Amino acid sequence: MQVIIAAIGRDRAGPTRDLFEDYCQRTPWPIRLVEITPRSSGPAERRLREEADRLLQTVPPGAVLIALDEAGRQLDSAGLARRIARWQEEHGTLAFVIGGPDGLAKSVLDRANATIAFGRMTWPHRLVRVMLAEQIYRASTILSGHPYHRD
Repeated sequence: MQVIIAAIGRDRAGPTRDLFEDYCQRTPWPIRLVEITPRSSGPAERRLREEADRLLQTVPPGAVLIALDEAGRQLDSAGLARRIARWQEEHGTLAFVIGGPDGLAKSVLDRANATIAFGRMTWPHRLVRVMLAEQIYRASTILSGHPYHRD
């Protein structure tokens, strides 16, 4: 299985980037981060449309698209692991997308196979990347019976 994380914005070197990379290296599935720098500083509607186009271009045909959005479904770690196992069997490639400060365009949410939330709070995008990488790693440990999940 391959995992793509497409995110608006860049994360500079530092603790969050290091932690993100640590979880990615622990995960048995290759994780590719695609950082998309916003091109315009114009109206939010235009930015969202441009960001949506660029995010959707990162999703290979046949991949499962999972949108991270505060209005998405809240799952526990075991529930996410079960979904990942099913998606892995059915599709092989998972593409998680993280929007910018304005969120995700309706076109991305409409295209998504699933929309999930890390709670109703607003999180800094750099932390969302770390939380997502950790949950992907945790899912791999749940599916393999590794004790990490019980720590």
